[in-house]
Amino acid sequence: MVIDESILQSAGAEIREYKSTENIFCEGDTPNYYYQIISGEVKLNNYNEEGKEFIQNFLSEGQSCGESILFIEKPYPMNAEAVTDCSILRLHKSAFFSLLNQSPKLCMEVSSFLSQRLYYKFVMMLNISSQNPAIRLKGLMDYLKSFQDDESPYSFMIPLTRQQMASLTGLCVETAIRTIKHMEKDKIVRIENRKILY
Repeated sequence: MVIDESILQSAGAEIREYKSTENIFCEGDTPNYYYQIISGEVKLNNYNEEGKEFIQNFLSEGQSCGESILFIEKPYPMNAEAVTDCSILRLHKSAFFSLLNQSPKLCMEVSSFLSQRLYYKFVMMLNISSQNPAIRLKGLMDYLKSFQDDESPYSFMIPLTRQQMASLTGLCVETAIRTIKHMEKDKIVRIENRKILY
């Protein structure tokens, strides 16, 4: 979902710059802002008690992060960390809600977007419960491709690195690489110039 930048800025949004590895917000923080990425890449993650990172999602230009938590009185259950240098629009929660109250169309767009995010969580939960790494990876690819009109084989280039795919599916990168090679042999994917076509 992309809210027009001029609409956000006219409502009082400010542009904030974040360096790679810098946190936009941290687990446990109180949600006070709507964040929309102008440029760069952000990951949503957690760390378990042993310090192992669990990546929930990668977000890029035009996407927002942490917006669903604005609607409840709870702290963030995850971190948002810049993967690359980022420019991000930040709009205070009260101004964001005023925008939604003024525009039923925008409110419906936000609701639709939140539903898509919830759908992604269900799909990923189902796939991660499988012990088969091919099922995990194929589930992720199916979800990513589901937003494309062309459903023919090899028509969609996966926009993630193998490391990112491994992180999102709870696999080690070596297992993801090996599984993707098997998927290529089974004609599930095609690899051209190191890019995965699905």
